[in-house]
Amino acid sequence: MPNQELSLSPSPAPLARIMRSGRIVVCPIDETLLLVIGAGGPLADQLPVEIDEDPATQAIASIIGWRLSAPQASATHGFAALIPVERTRGMPATLRFGKEGSGKRYIVAPRTVSTGDVAAMLKELAGPQVVHVLGRLVDVLMKPPLDPRKLTAITALLKAGTAKDGYIELLGESHDDAIALKGWAHDIAAGVSRIIIRGENTSDAECSIAVFPRNDAPEDAVGFLGLLSADDLPRARDIQGIFYRGRGAWRYAPVHERKFVAGPLETPGHLRAMLLQSQSSPQVLLRLREAASGFDGTETISSLPVPVRLGVDAFYQGDEGTFLISGWMLDPDHHVQSVRLRRGRGEARLDGAWTRTERLDVEDAFVDRPEFKGAISGHRRSHGFIAFADGLVGDPPAPLHLEITLRDSRRAYMPLHPTRLSARHSALRLLNAIDPTSWALPDIVDRQIVPFITAARTDAPTIETVIDIGRFGEAVGAAILVAVGEAEEDFAALLGLLALDPHTRQAPIVLVLQSEQFRRRAAGIRRLAEFYRLPMRLLSVEGSGDASDLARTAAQAVDNETVILLSASLTPANPGWYQTLVANYETKSGSIISPTLAYEDHSIRWAGSSSLDRADHLQSSRYAGYPVGAVNRLKLTRVATASLECCIMPRKALLDDTGPSPAYLGASLNGLDFALRLSRRGYESYWLPALQMLGSDEASGAVSAATARYVERVDQTLFRGRWMQTVEAENTTHNEVSA
Repeated sequence: MPNQELSLSPSPAPLARIMRSGRIVVCPIDETLLLVIGAGGPLADQLPVEIDEDPATQAIASIIGWRLSAPQASATHGFAALIPVERTRGMPATLRFGKEGSGKRYIVAPRTVSTGDVAAMLKELAGPQVVHVLGRLVDVLMKPPLDPRKLTAITALLKAGTAKDGYIELLGESHDDAIALKGWAHDIAAGVSRIIIRGENTSDAECSIAVFPRNDAPEDAVGFLGLLSADDLPRARDIQGIFYRGRGAWRYAPVHERKFVAGPLETPGHLRAMLLQSQSSPQVLLRLREAASGFDGTETISSLPVPVRLGVDAFYQGDEGTFLISGWMLDPDHHVQSVRLRRGRGEARLDGAWTRTERLDVEDAFVDRPEFKGAISGHRRSHGFIAFADGLVGDPPAPLHLEITLRDSRRAYMPLHPTRLSARHSALRLLNAIDPTSWALPDIVDRQIVPFITAARTDAPTIETVIDIGRFGEAVGAAILVAVGEAEEDFAALLGLLALDPHTRQAPIVLVLQSEQFRRRAAGIRRLAEFYRLPMRLLSVEGSGDASDLARTAAQAVDNETVILLSASLTPANPGWYQTLVANYETKSGSIISPTLAYEDHSIRWAGSSSLDRADHLQSSRYAGYPVGAVNRLKLTRVATASLECCIMPRKALLDDTGPSPAYLGASLNGLDFALRLSRRGYESYWLPALQMLGSDEASGAVSAATARYVERVDQTLFRGRWMQTVEAENTTHNEVSA
């Protein structure tokens, strides 16, 4: 019976019957490869094989043969053959080895066997030659492509016929896709070879091996350094051992139970300690030297023997692996080939897209140093750089560092520690640190800061602290949301005006500040509110950008259906302004109504926004610059967008999800962006000419006056990028409908 014929009992009888009857057993390796075991006469290393007596179905078999220790008349040699097949035909019934007419025909046993069964058969058939036979069989199977099923078969064969040789004592992790090995063995050979990694999951890798003498190893053994590289290496701590091709056969080097797993910062030092004693091919020694010169957590640029130095002034980390870095590099003789920001296996090249800036201070600091004498000519002063880096995902716990590569392939490093700020605050800090007269500022804005801001997430601000003052819970009417921006430091006068107005001193007032301002001002505000007997709720908000963000967050802290947004930088010019806004809102319920915004000389700053008919037409007010008296008799007028510096609106509008928005640096276009999104949501906007608010549009206190125009440039670029496609699409649709 087939089951009895192919059972792997210790008795040689089943194999003897197979040899006498001219039968072979088959082990499927994968969908396209069969491993065949049989016996007969001597066979060549490669032969054509005819499948199922069909001359049109042939394959070329790779054959490993050996002389049987107990030959018979019908079988003097055993063989193992690897045959590529098309498994859509099903398992073959017969195989004929050799040319048509002169080949040897074999009957395929009806039951397939596993690779473990094959290993047991080969031990019985090959006897003392089994290590040699299994080794040659694995050599053939190791030829690419190497899929998981083939790898499983190789591992099973190696476990059955591989002797242990030596130990692996050290496993070294690295920042690159490599794992370093250190140990000893008898039969290991220097060079590059494919090895099998034994672990929770078996895998293969390329191993670059160098050997060195070891006095503490057994006699005739040598020490070795290895560098494993593959697309998907296991973790170093999960490796149990490696199967490698020795000089005579495949061997197995297990990981010692007292192994040491070195971290990425420790591995280079272990390699450097043994590299000078090691011997191998130039290719292997070069790879080991590169690994030994890897980043070990120390700064090495300042110790380079060539005139190259580098420094970092500011390093900001944004969202999703984005960074903004400012620094300088002095390289008068052009030794540097590349500059990269690295973290673990992730990297971003900086020198291809950075912006260079003039840094005379760098020249002055190094001109008298011996290594730079004669190298600094004074003609090239663009030693500074500002760079945006993205896509640096890598391993978050891995240390960030700069890597410079010289033209002679040497590498040097500088560890970095980023400052975690919002993208907006990072960009503002950097702009304030740059000379506003620098010719490079436009390029810095367009190629470094704008991409950094664009890649940032705009997380919703959160309320940290809520303090109720006076009889806030009993106040009725539209809630006044007073947003205190970064530039507003003295708003006591506004609180006084709110207290003098009989309508506003009865209305619920919500004063919202950024958390840093809140910590400095909360006590003083409480005293003022208690003195004026104002019903006030004081809010501290974390993660807010400007007044628009503050107001949207404050809306979560009130229950009133109608709210009035009021910037702390504005002063009411008309008595009874609160009641006037409420009365007009009652006629246009659910809309957004804004008064005229004027300068302190009563000239118009904002008097309604016209249609955004062009992407570069950011905000238009046809009465800008006119005296307030020219418009104060006009009636309530429909406009494209309201001004969120001061308006009355439904609270629901502030809570609606209007989609993502860029992280604007200034308040003006952030407010306009939000107003446009509200308009797209169906909220109508109106301008109330009869009512005026006084205030300036000076730059935020977060930037200097000289830098303000570059803040505006950033915001305009972000705004155009956000709205250009929308406006063009709407105009195209309008034109098609008109036609």
